[in-house]
Amino acid sequence: MIVHQISIFLENRAGQLAQVTRVLADNGIDMRAISIAETTDYGVLRLIVDNAEKATNILLANGFVLSMTPVHVVAVPDHAGGLAPVLEALAEGDLDIEYMYSLFTHKEGKAYMVFRNSDEEKFISLLEAHGVKLATKEELGLK
Repeated sequence: MIVHQISIFLENRAGQLAQVTRVLADNGIDMRAISIAETTDYGVLRLIVDNAEKATNILLANGFVLSMTPVHVVAVPDHAGGLAPVLEALAEGDLDIEYMYSLFTHKEGKAYMVFRNSDEEKFISLLEAHGVKLATKEELGLK
């Protein structure tokens, strides 16, 4: 299942992250994951939220520059080494992972990882071949 990630481009100056989180909080948007990548001049804030469409409209209305990116969320066993077999399956299939980060959500012994990769079909095929399932929107509390 594809999840829509919001990528917000922020200047590297104090208060930018606080502004984003305040706008989301004031509008009842619940963050499920957050990741920040930094360059010299700007940062890229990646978010998974409970309602991506609503959040996007609100953030755009508040002057933020953003894009939506399809990503996949994979449930992995929430114990030491739980992620290793997933990454090994992708490595065996020679699949490039562009980036990954975790969700705040943990339930029923599962942790959740967000993946952006170079080949969506190959990613899904490799996971299926190794018995790894993608998380559902219901499982993550997404609309």
